[in-house]
Amino acid sequence: MATFSAEELAQRLGVLVGQAVGEPVTVAELVRQPGGASKDTWTFSATSPGRTRRLVLRADRTPRAGSMTMEADLLAAAARTGVPVPTVVAAGQDLDGSGLGYLVTELVEGETIPRRILSEPSLAGARAAMARQCGRILAAIHRIPADQVRGLAPNDHPVDRLRHQYRQLGQPHPAFELGLRWLEASARPRPATTVVHGDFRNGNFIVGPEGIRAVLDWELAHLGDPLEDLGWLCVRAWRFGAAPVVGGFGNVADLVAGYEAAGGEPVDTEALDWWIAYGTLRWGVICIVQTLTHLSGAVRSVELATIGRRVCEVESDLLELLPWGTPATPPPGGPDRRSVPSGPRPPHDVPSAGELLDAVRDFLETDVVPATSGRVRFHARVAANAVAIVGRELATADSMAAAHQARLARLGMATDTELADAIAAGRLDDRLDEVADLVRDAVADKLAVANPTYATGRPGH
Repeated sequence: MATFSAEELAQRLGVLVGQAVGEPVTVAELVRQPGGASKDTWTFSATSPGRTRRLVLRADRTPRAGSMTMEADLLAAAARTGVPVPTVVAAGQDLDGSGLGYLVTELVEGETIPRRILSEPSLAGARAAMARQCGRILAAIHRIPADQVRGLAPNDHPVDRLRHQYRQLGQPHPAFELGLRWLEASARPRPATTVVHGDFRNGNFIVGPEGIRAVLDWELAHLGDPLEDLGWLCVRAWRFGAAPVVGGFGNVADLVAGYEAAGGEPVDTEALDWWIAYGTLRWGVICIVQTLTHLSGAVRSVELATIGRRVCEVESDLLELLPWGTPATPPPGGPDRRSVPSGPRPPHDVPSAGELLDAVRDFLETDVVPATSGRVRFHARVAANAVAIVGRELATADSMAAAHQARLARLGMATDTELADAIAAGRLDDRLDEVADLVRDAVADKLAVANPTYATGRPGH
């Protein structure tokens, strides 16, 4: 997409949509939308003789063979089984001459921003109905005939795949190794024969007052255990700070009731718990992948950069789902918003590094955010948060580093890599309660820097 100006993209879309509908098309009102860590999204109007339609373009940021044609097939097959989805207008694998996949669909009106879905008074009725509705929709997704979709890969060994993906990243996380040990020891997966959406969650729905109008973002679909989708929907990250376990809007009993009433197979709640833990760890790995995409230079993005500091939230959630150690309790009192060193370090002059960060953060929050909109406003908020993270790290780096080395020494380790390897090899299996408590303390320190308002405590059902 970087090779196109907005005007050139509009012209290209006019050609592609025109070819798909069989008549000349003029594109106008092309607007890039905020959010979307892995794909770019644009809305636009397409005018052909006697008709103007509002459409949506979703495009890969890097070439991915067959990604959008598979998604187009999935949308068509899902519509035939009764899943609410946008109508496909055009799809292909060469938007800009570099092999970027693209998908153009009809625009479905409604709300997509999760925090608004969870708070808007006009959507209160939708929230009350959405857990059962999600169950019904998932039952319909799981009825999609696999032979109607090109390119679906089976996820026959989910723990093995997740472990391989995580370790290929070269980012050791003892909390993740504890999660992998538990997942493997209590494995629940069944043969991968069902079409699974792969990213069915709050944030991938279009919602109106009556409930879910469309299910979006099918690029992670695969063949797997249907409970994977139900578990993913219950991962804490998709509650966006709200209490209800199912997407922040409902409870598991309603989700299961809707699923089973619509023809979904009976749900084993212990197996569902396994998939919630699996999904939690999977989201942590995705966070690492996304931030490494930024660090590699493949896609430079302040949003992708800061996602790496959300990994400690996932670690905290995962540890609360595991059977070892003592449940965490929130520390008394709230964090100090301004917790950076007050003076410069010699030989530097005033202001200190922390005070400079405060000034930049104030500028972003008080000047840039109110004066912008859409994608720029969203990323200004993300940038302000990134500045705050750096400030808190400056204030605590020395003391936290010393505390962490002391924790590692209690286990006879020198680095996180050494600890992660020992957990993976089973050399600490007789000390897992102690290990989990020490890892939890380390995660708490990371949270104090990355997101001090993140509530700890064992997630409920």
